[in-house]
Amino acid sequence: MSANGVASSSSPFGVADAGEAPERDDALVSAVVSAVEVTGAHAGSVFLLSGDHHSLVLAAACGTPPSLLGGWRRIPVNSRIPVAEAYRSGHIVHLAGAEETMRRFPQLSVALPYPFGSASVPVRAGERTFGAMSVVWTPRLDGTGLSRAQRHQLRSAADRLGTVLAGLSARRALGTYDERTAPVVVPMPSAPLIRVGLFDWNLGTGALTADDELCAIFGIPPREFDGRSATLAARIEPADLPGFRSAARAAVEEGHVLAHCLRIRDGGGGHRTVELWGRVPESPDDPEASSHLIGAVLDSGSGMAAVAAIERLADGFFALSPDGRVTYANHSLESLLRARHDELLGRRPWDVLPWLADPVYEDRYRAAVVSQQPVSFLVRRPPDEWLVFSLHPGAQGMTGWAAPVRQPVPADTGPGAPVAGEGLPVSLSPPPAAPRVGSLYRVLQLGSALTGAVTAREVFDAVADQLLPAFGGQKLAIAVVEEGRLRLFAQRGYSKRFLARFEGTPLHARLPVTDALTSGAPLFVESREELLEKYPGTLVGHSNSWAFLPLIASNRPVGACMLGFDDVHRFPDEERGVLTALGGLIAQALERARLYDAEFALARGLQNALLPHRLPTLPGLRVTGRYLPGTRGMDIGGDWYDVVPTGDEVALIVGDVEGHNVAAAAAMGQLRSAVRAFVTAGHRPGDVVASTNRLHMDLDPALLASCCYASFHPRSGRVRIVRAGHPPPLLRLPDGHAEILDVPGGPLLGIDATAHFPESELRLAPGSVLALYTDGLIERRDSDIGSDLDRLRASLARLGGDGLEDLADGLLRDALRSSDREDDIALLLTEYTPPPRTATEPGGSR
Repeated sequence: MSANGVASSSSPFGVADAGEAPERDDALVSAVVSAVEVTGAHAGSVFLLSGDHHSLVLAAACGTPPSLLGGWRRIPVNSRIPVAEAYRSGHIVHLAGAEETMRRFPQLSVALPYPFGSASVPVRAGERTFGAMSVVWTPRLDGTGLSRAQRHQLRSAADRLGTVLAGLSARRALGTYDERTAPVVVPMPSAPLIRVGLFDWNLGTGALTADDELCAIFGIPPREFDGRSATLAARIEPADLPGFRSAARAAVEEGHVLAHCLRIRDGGGGHRTVELWGRVPESPDDPEASSHLIGAVLDSGSGMAAVAAIERLADGFFALSPDGRVTYANHSLESLLRARHDELLGRRPWDVLPWLADPVYEDRYRAAVVSQQPVSFLVRRPPDEWLVFSLHPGAQGMTGWAAPVRQPVPADTGPGAPVAGEGLPVSLSPPPAAPRVGSLYRVLQLGSALTGAVTAREVFDAVADQLLPAFGGQKLAIAVVEEGRLRLFAQRGYSKRFLARFEGTPLHARLPVTDALTSGAPLFVESREELLEKYPGTLVGHSNSWAFLPLIASNRPVGACMLGFDDVHRFPDEERGVLTALGGLIAQALERARLYDAEFALARGLQNALLPHRLPTLPGLRVTGRYLPGTRGMDIGGDWYDVVPTGDEVALIVGDVEGHNVAAAAAMGQLRSAVRAFVTAGHRPGDVVASTNRLHMDLDPALLASCCYASFHPRSGRVRIVRAGHPPPLLRLPDGHAEILDVPGGPLLGIDATAHFPESELRLAPGSVLALYTDGLIERRDSDIGSDLDRLRASLARLGGDGLEDLADGLLRDALRSSDREDDIALLLTEYTPPPRTATEPGGSR
């Protein structure tokens, strides 16, 4: 089995590759190349879901090398980045250019401030989504992006890949992806720059076998070639023939390799130079073989002449591969950079030359690759000499030139300043040093997630969702400081038993986490040996590398964040800097959230004290109530319900004060107390609401409120209902039919002290259920109130036969599933269950 759990097979080179999954890799290659070709993009990539389902891992790249993707080789599933958005939504994310990218994904634009368009589509089959595919192109002048046909073709390529992956998954041959999985790298498709033709020449007979490419190089249609060497010789410049024949005979007689340049005449009177390489095959059993010459003719077009011309120029010229490595440098560049040819080839310039190591220079290169547009900039070579660099990107890499700046450069010019014309800077202000790709985005992404986190638990979830997939960690724990000791707050991936040993650790203990916290400096440990050398006897668990981040806010220790890696993990300087910066963000967010949690605990205690802890037991009625806080914000609000027995009647009240904070809860308490007082005093329902409204006005309310009050007479089944700006009650009849009670109402409480609140009266049949509720139960985004009410009515009819408690739970089921419900909910259900009438009672049988 392979490292990914896929059965390996023999490779084309006769060596079994433990990580090889030919069918999967072929599908990835075909998909990413097809995506680039059908869209005209200059780069494409495929990301597949990781084994833990927390991140999307780069599986294939075409045009853009993985090294350039940097921090985007692993993308958290819940990131605000187009490829993750396409995976989550199941829809294409099409961004025509920089403006649309900035509008929809501003953090991405800040991290990649280059002009480019992109499209991301999910890779799926049926109900399963395996990942997402993305392409990048140079923005068009008209800003239109991909056509409808191109988008359709892109989706088709992704769907074909999804179908193959689904088949592999069904056979358990797909494997898993994680940070250790090496992506498939595919060069951009292109026409070959060099033509190669093959031949087998019998020197004794003059017979010559040639392939189609060799015939094409000599300008002979393959079907017209007669198999004679003389036919090809007629196309060679006559002056070159004697020397060539002599070299061929010497190669055969002496048994060495033939290497010779020839000029081939074209039909227009000109000629071009080709290289001919040949050798005599070694075959002791075949004496005829010694009279044969087999080999190839290489036609590099004008390449040889071009290289010779470039070598004669005074300026420096070079070529870079797609991942930034030098593939060619002329002699003038060596002199200009003061570096040898062998030092430059195969290396990135900023890795070889210390004075090119400023991140701003790599950022200029990245700008050219991503935008596929030329970039020119200034470079300061110590001690005080300036060079102008110009980069010209293409599908197969990049061509560049460098030259000295011959005009005076202003003293305040910064490195990497863009230039125009004769090497003069466009702007004299130095550009900021640019971090490597992905670093800035990590800070922005986590900062955005922490901004939306309200509670301390939400802060931890945001940190775990971002840090673990972004840096390839498997374990995360956050401990907080309480009374000079560390208390575990939350963890993911660790064993609770393992972490329990550190619970209550004093800050002065000699441990890596406490040392990081007391010193204020993060601690990065790359191996078990390193940890045990510094901290003998420390429990290490199953991790092999660690990052211990102190969480300090307002110069005060808040806690510590411990990031664990199952495999040995190296922390480059850039990654250490990013994690250090993120530690500061986490500390600030955690401190704010813990203050919020303390305020919330106080507010929730206030609200719980104001809501009824249990409802009274009443003859002839069954009642049940529910309160459900919102899932965002303070989790408290002004919704309430109450049941107040008064002599022969029972008062049923549901109310709603606007807002979701301590003020709303306090106003709710005032109104609940007022209603109870007026009900107990024996006021009619309309007068209860009117008196409550006047009292609310006298208290100078900053918040408006609504309520629905029903006075129920169990012996007769009579109900008197008053509404004040509140949704209408619902009634479920004994036969299962449910209806919306169209009863008149008055205005909201707190608007008009003289407002009138009309009463409506009806009689309920035994077995009826009256439902009072607040608007949080029915309101949905992008829906009208009529549809919302009818949806609740249908639910009441459908669920009503399961008993009152089950009915209440059923009506709240959809709300409980929502993770972003802003409003709280109060619900009060009353079932009319009078005892059977006796024969002597009015209306009884005789």
